[in-house]
Amino acid sequence: MARKKYVIFTAGGSGTRMGAGVPKQFLTLEGIPVLQRSISVFLNACPDVKVVTVLPKEHFAEWKELCQKNSFEVPQLLAEGGISRFHSVKAALERVPDGAIVAIHDGVRPLVSEGLVRTMFEKMETLHALIPVIPVTDTLKTLERASDGTLRTSSSPDPDRGRTFAAQTPQMFLSEEIRAAYTLPYDTAFTDDASVARKYGIPLSYIIGERHNLKLTVPEDMEEARQILFSGRLCR
Repeated sequence: MARKKYVIFTAGGSGTRMGAGVPKQFLTLEGIPVLQRSISVFLNACPDVKVVTVLPKEHFAEWKELCQKNSFEVPQLLAEGGISRFHSVKAALERVPDGAIVAIHDGVRPLVSEGLVRTMFEKMETLHALIPVIPVTDTLKTLERASDGTLRTSSSPDPDRGRTFAAQTPQMFLSEEIRAAYTLPYDTAFTDDASVARKYGIPLSYIIGERHNLKLTVPEDMEEARQILFSGRLCR
């Protein structure tokens, strides 16, 4: 029997680096809220996917109003964001049953393609976990920060660019395995779901991600996303 599909959208942060008066997941991109765009990609790719949305508790009502205003009538389970991404995902996973494939996606990555989402769900029928990554093209430096905040050369060697990749989302897992992984004590080294899974011993597989799958963090990211949409460079 095929596993059911779930997707958790992490949108529990305040988005202070965006410098806007509203959380960045509620900002509009070509007239559509960023979070709505992100959810729509998954629904278009897999219409039967179940949606779990993580938000700060104080923004539940605002999100419901936005959905109503935009006629975005999509059944969603809401989960309250925690003090960190780790705690937010852990809370959301309580809404996902065992025996499912669960994707965990940044709510502010609205430009991921439907094709990548479909391909990843298909590959997960035979995998334990699947992580999208892209090669790092910049030369990387290992530096140390002095007490006055300045940067200086480190005694450690620079990373090998040929072996270094940047992780993206969605990251997909078997629900019972990633839920078990999230019983681990919180660690500051848990920077994404893959790092939690790896610590727990879940075998990770990888797929090449997409350059346009931006995480919208600062105003410049919003402008780049608008240019991508305007130019039609986004593939579906």
